[in-house]
Amino acid sequence: MQIEIACRHGSIGEPVRNYIREKSEKLLTYFERVTQVQVTFDFNNSRVKVEILVDAEHKHDFIAHYEGEDAQKSFDKTLHKIEQQIRKYKEQLQDHRRDIPVSELTEAEQNIDEAE
Repeated sequence: MQIEIACRHGSIGEPVRNYIREKSEKLLTYFERVTQVQVTFDFNNSRVKVEILVDAEHKHDFIAHYEGEDAQKSFDKTLHKIEQQIRKYKEQLQDHRRDIPVSELTEAEQNIDEAE
């Protein structure tokens, strides 16, 4: 998996870059077909805007933005958004293969338990 980190109008230190690489590699635990992660920091006065673009093999891209005061905290918030998108997408893929959606399946199981 490739991880690209770009900064506009400012820079981030090497410890923060290592932190970003470490956290970005954890996306593979949610979806193993992630091939590339692009993280862009745009510094504007005291604000920093973070954009993460995740490219997954044979799938659509996942994109998230967040703007805040601190680069590392903004990255964490943006990464959380990406994780939610990937989880939701993976859940949709798994639901698609079933005859009955998981949500209805659990309701049907509850109705059976109540009947007993």
